[in-house]
Amino acid sequence: MKFDVVIIGGGIVGASLAIALKDSGLKIALVESRLPPSLPDDKSWDSRIYAISPGSVSFLESLNVWTEINRNRVSQVYEMAIFGDDNSARLDFSAYDAGMTELALIVENRQLQAATWNVLKRQETKVKVFCPMQCTSIEWNESNANIRLSNDKLLQTTLIIGADGVNSWVRKQAEIEISQHSYQQSGVVANFGAELSHQNTARQWFRRDGMLALLPLPNKLVSMVWSANEEQASTLLSLPELDLCRQAEEASCHALGKLQLITQPAAFPLNFVRVKNLVAPRLALIGDAAHGIHPLAGQGVNLGLRDARELASTIIERGPQSDCGDYILLRRYERARKEDILTMGYTTDSLQKLFNNENPTLARLRNLGLGITNQLPLIKKHLIQHALS
Repeated sequence: MKFDVVIIGGGIVGASLAIALKDSGLKIALVESRLPPSLPDDKSWDSRIYAISPGSVSFLESLNVWTEINRNRVSQVYEMAIFGDDNSARLDFSAYDAGMTELALIVENRQLQAATWNVLKRQETKVKVFCPMQCTSIEWNESNANIRLSNDKLLQTTLIIGADGVNSWVRKQAEIEISQHSYQQSGVVANFGAELSHQNTARQWFRRDGMLALLPLPNKLVSMVWSANEEQASTLLSLPELDLCRQAEEASCHALGKLQLITQPAAFPLNFVRVKNLVAPRLALIGDAAHGIHPLAGQGVNLGLRDARELASTIIERGPQSDCGDYILLRRYERARKEDILTMGYTTDSLQKLFNNENPTLARLRNLGLGITNQLPLIKKHLIQHALS
């Protein structure tokens, strides 16, 4: 079976790229190992949530994905408050000051996954989907690549796109070098009902034992992301419900009053991954296959959607170049994305190291830095413009 583009990985980023390429005139295929997500019948909340930037919302709107999401389960972020670990340093961002309607929109992982696949399924005449299906081998040659599937079918394509996550199988097959390190932390996630209104404000506390974020959900619900060392994360997961609520209340300085747990906590390991090359002949990486960053800025999925947006644009606007897997063409995508990825990766990595440090001099400097930045509107404007893209 011959294709122009085969996307391996059907998460939010990979599926979005497939939709973005549906009218390109190219033969597109997507391979995903897991069954497509579906929404539960009950009114439970997904503990894994995303803060989607206005730029990403615009991209998803252009794909007709955003209209598929239940707006009653989406919350706007009008303000952001970041607190240092000395109980006084603070950095504030406002959508009003930035001239925006909102800083971000909070949406559940399963809502976004299901919405993306709902649109993808309607493109079956333009995008061939193999799901659930595993890839077993890839062979590259000068003019194409051959992908063997677990049902023994062979897909021939001029371009493979790896969108298969931070432990990318595609990346390993291509022998692309990476540098990585573990933060020795886990992101503990759970949702709570709050006694006080969150006022559509995202709050984050830089603590000496990790970072805690409470993100607004509809009504008086909040989603917690607590980046904690592995021992503390294990303790949090094992706490009785009431004790976990008290821990979260104390860590958040009782900003939202009493908390009541509404979803069981879960955790995922936190790692930094830098990929030496985003592209190779007949290969491009996007999403977590192309980078892994600390979640303290909430920018992981936005970084991936910017990859998909840029790669789709590169392929569609390639001009007279008929070979969409040409290495020189793919280098355009790599050059366009490199600065954004490096900036976000090293910024989050540096902040994590700075605040996860017991040195008293650094403690004074980091809190002083937060306070000074809060008094410099031009720097704040630059920071927020990058996050909104």
